[in-house]
Amino acid sequence: MFINHEFIKPNSLEQRQYQINIAKSAEKSSTLVVLPTGLGKTIIALLVIAKELKNKNNKILFLSPTKPLVNQHTIFLKKFLETDDSIELFTGEISPLKRKEIWEKSRIIVSTPQVIENDLISKRISLNKTSLIIYDEVHRAVGNYSYVFISDLYKKQCNNRLTLGMTASPGNDLSKILEICKTLEIENIEIRTKNDSDVKPYVYDLKMKWKEINLPNEFSHVIQLLRRALSDRLKKLKEIGVIESSSISLINRTKLLNIQKRIQEELRSSSNPPKQLYQAASAQNAALKLYHGIELIQTQGVNALLNYFQRMGHEAISKGGSKASKYIMKDKNVIEALAFAKSLKIEHPKIPELIKIVTKQINDNKNSKIIIFTHYRDTSSYVFQQLKSIDKIHPIRFIGQAGKDGDKGLSQKEQVKILADFKNDKYNVLIATSVAEEGLDIPSTDLVIFYEPVPSEIRTIQRRGRTARKMPGKVIILITKGTPDEGYYWSAKRKERTMRSELDLLRSSLNKSYEDANMFYKKMMRENNQKSLEDYSNKDKIKIIVDNRESRSSVIRILSQKNIQVESQQLHVGDYILSSRIGVERKQVDDFLSSLIEGKLFMQMRKLRDAYSRPILILEGEGILTKRNISHSAIFGSFVSIIVDFGIPIMTTSSANETADFLEVMAKREQKEGEKAVAIRGEKWSMSTTEQQQFIMEGLPNISAVLAKRLLQHFGSIRAIANASEEELCNVHGIGKNIATEIVKVLNVEYLKG
Repeated sequence: MFINHEFIKPNSLEQRQYQINIAKSAEKSSTLVVLPTGLGKTIIALLVIAKELKNKNNKILFLSPTKPLVNQHTIFLKKFLETDDSIELFTGEISPLKRKEIWEKSRIIVSTPQVIENDLISKRISLNKTSLIIYDEVHRAVGNYSYVFISDLYKKQCNNRLTLGMTASPGNDLSKILEICKTLEIENIEIRTKNDSDVKPYVYDLKMKWKEINLPNEFSHVIQLLRRALSDRLKKLKEIGVIESSSISLINRTKLLNIQKRIQEELRSSSNPPKQLYQAASAQNAALKLYHGIELIQTQGVNALLNYFQRMGHEAISKGGSKASKYIMKDKNVIEALAFAKSLKIEHPKIPELIKIVTKQINDNKNSKIIIFTHYRDTSSYVFQQLKSIDKIHPIRFIGQAGKDGDKGLSQKEQVKILADFKNDKYNVLIATSVAEEGLDIPSTDLVIFYEPVPSEIRTIQRRGRTARKMPGKVIILITKGTPDEGYYWSAKRKERTMRSELDLLRSSLNKSYEDANMFYKKMMRENNQKSLEDYSNKDKIKIIVDNRESRSSVIRILSQKNIQVESQQLHVGDYILSSRIGVERKQVDDFLSSLIEGKLFMQMRKLRDAYSRPILILEGEGILTKRNISHSAIFGSFVSIIVDFGIPIMTTSSANETADFLEVMAKREQKEGEKAVAIRGEKWSMSTTEQQQFIMEGLPNISAVLAKRLLQHFGSIRAIANASEEELCNVHGIGKNIATEIVKVLNVEYLKG
């Protein structure tokens, strides 16, 4: 039997009663859905969307955390929805101007939350007509994740709203789940497990197997030498008194991280920390790096170890490199360990075992599809190199978009193409990092291999969920005996067991706990409904112009949640403009110290001073005297120079909240009764004519530094550009019709006093 609905294509989707029941519940009130992987959370979302399509003049927003997932959901909706309404995909690769146009014309938008957050902050879009928001992988809706910000604005901008949150792995912390419910205004919780009677018929058999790997004797000498280097640092920490344990052999990664917290707390609380405390900080940092190196050779292999220390070596000789890295790379035990590792003719035994497993699977079933999960990119690259020359095995790497340590990431188009090629049998082995863990639906995958266990029960469930979706599947976990692999495996297993045992209890206890807490939340919701952002008069708003590079900062979120108009611009100088005379540079402590070490700080201060008559530097964060082992004299000297030589006052704040509060107070004072308008960008007094021309052109809508140069090179002068038609502007590479229209409009529309 198929789902029968006017907005769902006929005879396209199997009807499952549990999906129908959950969707009916979610149509009535904001709902959290907890459902195991492979059981059709997206179909439940589809059913709720179909119900919302019966309404008129509303928008539907489907959010998912990664671009591959966004693309997958877009394809799914287009395939199964029977509607004339447009279904559009939003990503950061689409220009802001184009996104605004798409938002206004479209009814269903599928997007990453970061893009929606940026567009909300920049006021390019509003959620006032959005009747439904779906949060995929909703366990992320905590802390500073974009889901939290979007939900907060949704409450303020829209009165008739509905939320659907979906996850397979909410974790086992009741308070965290309640936090998600509060954030998203959840009023109803639907939980299903694989043992429920209405779900069981659709659950496919999943065979779990873990394979023990013995560490080769040849690795022992390398490990022993690295442990000696580690022991020297731990002894130093014990001498200083930050290690209380009688035996340093009992110190593990968790204890080292706790030691780090203690050291940092003592450094922050002391006005004149003893020299030994700085030595302890350096020794702890070195110990953690060495501990990681030991873990790499135990669980990943020689290649991963050598790549790690090669990067550390580059850091050690770089300007501003940490003392810990410098000392490690000079340590005789480390030098000997690396020399011996380079001489080894073998790799980690996981590699031949992996080749054996993959080869057997392909030989037994030539149509098999295999996903290999690795925690590190180095390992994924090495595994790919080892598999690509083997007959019948056609591997491909699947990694994130960010470039890392010389390893260029994949663009969204490349990710989409790789997944399509994997589904269409061009490749039969996908070697993936964590980017493939969440939600990717590749139904024919029949084997998943963990190159190493992960300690998180959520990640374990997500990895495992890539198989046994439409057919029986198999999972094999490679575990090196006597290494952290064993600890991570049993840690994840224990956490998952706790989570499974509590899921049944959550059905009743969560609803009861939530009902108690929700009395207060509902009261807050009613109060929020009394006034939304749209109710405030624009004349009461203050305006702050923000550099678009600050778009991911918590300060922007906080300012946007206040009654402040935040406008994102490409600023050449400063991060925030509060009026025609005040420009603010915000530097977090680490950024300040990096700029000081790299010699960029005073150049930035000179530009800030030249651009604004009242420049201000905000120094955000704590512990400036306790980081990087920079002398107090050097730091105080930089303060003196900024204040005395450049005439720039320094305002210190401890957090993003304090920074936002300060900016708000100062902007209100400056913009009181329209005394000082906000300048789009500060003046520059010491530029050449060419620089001034480029500077003027970059003030036009959507014109970057590159496009400014192209326009000037093409037309020869600003006058010629101002006199150009839209058609003539479009002849410049990178200038489309929309940008050309905006340029002509700005240059020719009569100025209206505001």
